[in-house]
Amino acid sequence: MGYELQAVIAADELLRGASREVPGARVVSLRQGLSLMPMTDEVFDAVTDGSGRGDLGFWKLPGGFELLLAQWSSAGPVAYVEAEYFGGVGEQRAAVWAEGSLALGPLDEPEKRWFSRAVSPISQALRRLGARKSLGEDEFGAVGLDRHRNNEDWIESGTG
Repeated sequence: MGYELQAVIAADELLRGASREVPGARVVSLRQGLSLMPMTDEVFDAVTDGSGRGDLGFWKLPGGFELLLAQWSSAGPVAYVEAEYFGGVGEQRAAVWAEGSLALGPLDEPEKRWFSRAVSPISQALRRLGARKSLGEDEFGAVGLDRHRNNEDWIESGTG
């Protein structure tokens, strides 16, 4: 079974407030006070500045969106994450903005290979957002990112 995600993750209140001005934005609750906003085609079109794909190497980060993420981060850290894998083999990329600038990353797992989520780019970004893991789990599972397999499932769920 595959897994695919392109989303903004931040503290629930921060993300709900910031995304109000983004047409088509849907915010879904995670655990530990975090939420995610899936990067849908409608959101992509609403936040792009038309310059094409950004310089950070993400698959679906709209051109110019990193400036808006930096602006949002003045209220608290904001992550943009992407993942695509099947059977434990795949790729991840993550970056975190804080206090108005890029604070972490972009981090990536560019090779199609087995990797440990405990040190994955997304887990590192979640740590920066304040996520805490328990014994036997990583930050990815601790916040509940393992509960849905793609952006559409997150949107349909309406909740984390």
